[in-house]
Amino acid sequence: MTVKEIFETMEYGTAPESASEALAWIAARDGTCGNFIDGAFTTPRNTMESRNPATGELLAKVTNSGAEDVEAAVKAARKAQPKWAKIGGHWRAKYLYAIARLVQKHSRLLAVMETLDNGKPIREARDADIPLVARHFYYHAGVAQLMDEEMAGREALGVCGQIIPWNFPLLMLAWKIAPAIAAGNTVVLKPAEYTSLTALVFAEICREAGLPAGVVNIVTGDGATGQALVEADVDKIAFTGSTAVGRAIRKATAGTGKSLTLELGGKSPYIVFEDADIDSAVEGLVDAIFFNQGQVCCAGSRLLVQEGIAEDFYARLIARMSKLRVGNPLDKSIDVGAIVDPVQLDRIKGLVEKGGSEGTVHQPCGAPEGCFYPPTLITDLHSSAMLMQEEIFGPVLVATTFRTPAEAVQVANDTRYGLAASVWSENINLALDIAPKLATGVVWINGSNMFDAAAGFGGVRESGFGREGGWEGMMAYTKPSGKAVPLAPAKKHLETDKTEVLDLDRTSKLYIGGKQARPDSGYSEAVYSPKGKLLGHASLANRKDIRNAVEAARGAGGWTKATAHLRAQIIYYIGENLSARSDEFAARIVDLTGTTKGKAEAEVEGAISTLFTYAAWCDKYDSAAKPVPMRGVALAMKEPVGVIGAFCDDRPLGGLVDVIAPAIAMGNRVVAVASEAYPLAATDFYQVLDTSDVPAGVVNILTGAHEGLAAPMAGHLNVDAVWSFSSADLSKTIEIESAGNLKRTWVNYGQSRPIPSKEWLAQATEVKTVWVPYGEG
Repeated sequence: MTVKEIFETMEYGTAPESASEALAWIAARDGTCGNFIDGAFTTPRNTMESRNPATGELLAKVTNSGAEDVEAAVKAARKAQPKWAKIGGHWRAKYLYAIARLVQKHSRLLAVMETLDNGKPIREARDADIPLVARHFYYHAGVAQLMDEEMAGREALGVCGQIIPWNFPLLMLAWKIAPAIAAGNTVVLKPAEYTSLTALVFAEICREAGLPAGVVNIVTGDGATGQALVEADVDKIAFTGSTAVGRAIRKATAGTGKSLTLELGGKSPYIVFEDADIDSAVEGLVDAIFFNQGQVCCAGSRLLVQEGIAEDFYARLIARMSKLRVGNPLDKSIDVGAIVDPVQLDRIKGLVEKGGSEGTVHQPCGAPEGCFYPPTLITDLHSSAMLMQEEIFGPVLVATTFRTPAEAVQVANDTRYGLAASVWSENINLALDIAPKLATGVVWINGSNMFDAAAGFGGVRESGFGREGGWEGMMAYTKPSGKAVPLAPAKKHLETDKTEVLDLDRTSKLYIGGKQARPDSGYSEAVYSPKGKLLGHASLANRKDIRNAVEAARGAGGWTKATAHLRAQIIYYIGENLSARSDEFAARIVDLTGTTKGKAEAEVEGAISTLFTYAAWCDKYDSAAKPVPMRGVALAMKEPVGVIGAFCDDRPLGGLVDVIAPAIAMGNRVVAVASEAYPLAATDFYQVLDTSDVPAGVVNILTGAHEGLAAPMAGHLNVDAVWSFSSADLSKTIEIESAGNLKRTWVNYGQSRPIPSKEWLAQATEVKTVWVPYGEG
């Protein structure tokens, strides 16, 4: 092609990147790689193949690790962890800084190896993935340096098992390893079976940086290796991958005490309003869905375009898609590379063949033979169509239209996922009005695929829980300092031969939707004093009562929209009214427990103080503007979790107030199950709520057996989180049942420890990161 023809057609010429250095790295190891355990590489055995998806050629063979390999890696990590934590943040920062510098030094090798192993275009690996890998280690070097001061009272978890996917092999490694070792943990990481090579190059970087043996361990293998790591003696599992596997891990770790974070699938909406800059929105959409061949958990795979511009938008999008170049990922002029493996290619083809007939399929550019799939647009779908709901994980965009902003929000939230969203509008007021209404962990305004180590990333709903990046990400790799003590269940007092009978029978009802409600079971239980005095009867709630309470809580959404100032006023008022009846509540606590008057008065005063504390926090638990490297700002907005189900400890009043106060202070609604042994103080408390202007449904109080109510509470799909401080160890039941919609859980594993107010607040909120670029040029 002549220069004149190039200028006339504006076609790109080829610009191949040499793979010689990466292939030489593999050849120097005879094409086989072992695990990296305790600072050294093991002898390869029981190998599996790693192939170049673009050509099908064999790249290398890596160990398919068994349980014994995982055990050896965990043992090395366990041995190294105390010393690694003890050296302090400054020394950990030095190692992290050295790793960041070496990532930059070896950036070309890493980028080429990533492209060979994964099939992504070299431009993406070189210009997006590897710089962000280095950024994460630089950022977390700073976190390690500041941690002792900024995270006082928190310490490392111990040994972290980490399982990462194949779509961003090295970047996901950085997201996991950097915060873990910055906090003083040690790591056993399992890369995806398709894409292990850059993790092994990284292992050499760790050795070159002088990282102490055992701090980072890498075991390669398939799903069985991951299962062995989940079952191993680790203190935390961090997983990024499919929702189905995440659900299985939630069940497998239930009741073990292992910390868990899950970053799972998505079906992210890409919302375009009629006042948007259409050409910019089209270009952003190409990046949102065809970046990394659409194999991105937060890909903008669901296009929602306002009806008035839909026809024009589709035409411009199809014209832009027709110019996309699909082919050899090592060619720097390529836009879309290879699908990671024929298995994934077959899945994409199968889903489009099955669901494409519900709409109109557009494939304006072709794809070469092999493991490639053409960029695809499917229009004219309704929001409940199969392809609008199922994560395809390929270069396939599905589209529908909307008329009003309210309808856009409704359609956007019509999914079981909640990872990310993009909003396009030249009206910043409209965009910032929509962003908080989207049930996602990340919102990009007039942009897509913006990431940084300083800004938390993660989802809600079936997209998982936990955040990666920022100070919020560090919370998942630390725990409050100090040891927990086993809980001894309070004993119910029983009837004696000389029971004193009440002059007038009193049966306390449940408190649901701001009203006293009879239990669905029709049963109640007598409550006695230590000396056998009949104090009254407490209702026994069942699963239908939980259903009714959750419905009432869902209906109280206005509380979430209320200002922090208003919530504070009402919580102060609860404390004021409780104070006016403090003698009465203290006497009730003495009757229920047999404790001294002084201790009972202290519990009441403690409850009043708790209410005042969280009333004070209502308008002081600040969100943050993150210093991200862009012309714009990333807002870390603290939002309420939603509906929280809570099981109280055995303090008659304090256990109830402790869960209610922080939850409602942050705008949540609560279904609280009172102390099983001493429920009557809780049923007295709803009289305080009735006189304190608390809207109906914000606080709902049930009484009854905790073990019988744990499963229906945790399994309820309209409950967003479950807390348990019960002396009955409900942890395993709650964590297993929570897997249904992957709700957040916070349980005590039958132990008790002091909980600082900041931890209560963190558990009562989600962090939504809203990216807002600004400037005209």
